[in-house]
Amino acid sequence: MAPQPHPERGRGCAGFVDAFALTATDGAARAGVLSTAHGELRTPAFMPVGTKATVKSVDPAELRDLGAEILLGNTYHLHFRPGTETIAELGGLHAFMGWDGPILTDSGGFQVFSLRHTILGLDDDGVTFRSVYDGDSARLTPDLAARAQAELGSDIAMCLDVCAPADASRAELEEAARLTTRWAERQREAERAPGQLLFGIAQGGTDPELRSRSIEEVAALGFDGYALGGLAIGESREQMFETTAWATELLPERRPRYFMGIGDPEGILEVIARGIDMFDCVLPTRNARTGTALSWEGGRLNLRNARFARDPAPLDENCACPACTRFSRAYLRHLVNQQELLGHRLLTLHNLRFVLDLVAGARTAIERGELQSYKDAALARLQAAPEVPN
Repeated sequence: MAPQPHPERGRGCAGFVDAFALTATDGAARAGVLSTAHGELRTPAFMPVGTKATVKSVDPAELRDLGAEILLGNTYHLHFRPGTETIAELGGLHAFMGWDGPILTDSGGFQVFSLRHTILGLDDDGVTFRSVYDGDSARLTPDLAARAQAELGSDIAMCLDVCAPADASRAELEEAARLTTRWAERQREAERAPGQLLFGIAQGGTDPELRSRSIEEVAALGFDGYALGGLAIGESREQMFETTAWATELLPERRPRYFMGIGDPEGILEVIARGIDMFDCVLPTRNARTGTALSWEGGRLNLRNARFARDPAPLDENCACPACTRFSRAYLRHLVNQQELLGHRLLTLHNLRFVLDLVAGARTAIERGELQSYKDAALARLQAAPEVPN
């Protein structure tokens, strides 16, 4: 199904008018293809997080082999170290990190607002805060967010938004949504890198009126894609999934839909079923660094557990990652307990492969009209209690 141009697109829009095409639907779930300056992205898609221009411990070629098609870069951290101007001088983020596929960059806003203790001031033009690197006062505005992402040369740039905490009052949520719209209006008109797509973000927490208003205001600006921000930040899972279901229905049908910050297997399947096309999270790589492997045995394996000390089995008999094809659980436990870097690396490869395979399976199920049965079977396996030997 070919997408239709949005009725309102401003002079700042440097992306592809018909970048996204739906290829299949199954209930609310969708499969599609997003065309970017560095290739096509098949959706639903999980984006491994490369905070500082690297997915921790993994080579870009390995990411390709695992099935990754797009990576996420962090504008906040790259702005401070080594600086987006430096990266631009070295050929842009793709050349800098040795990845030739699509890259999405966040605006830096989430980092600023998640580090609330560093904020010095907030106004209609931007936010002033202290850098986590040296404590110096710094400023982030829609124009700076646009310029930094243009210098990075990412395929998808995100608008600067205000992410209020989960316990924010209604007045705080309303102000966050208002500023998010105002900043989106400004960033929409800013210059972009050639072919760079720009995604708007809707805020409003789980408040139906505020979230609906934010979606309506941001969608009216005519972006290349839209994100649900301000979820998965402390609200209950039930609230998160319920809000995702009705909010996704309000987003433009023929533009990609991005849930910002979800990466557990259950959460991924639930948001896909509710019509989300793209999502990212540090969870798979962060879990690896704490010795946790994603598994079909109850969802996770804590390899620090003594029951794995003499276990000769692989993490997963059916997984083709290096950790599963070459090493035993006992060896991986040894590496984790001795804090060997190889253990962190192998578990990272496994966890990313697990999530990417899960999403690829969901995409195939949508194309076959079988997502519900795929989801039910996957959740049953993930939630089953693992067998513990006597």
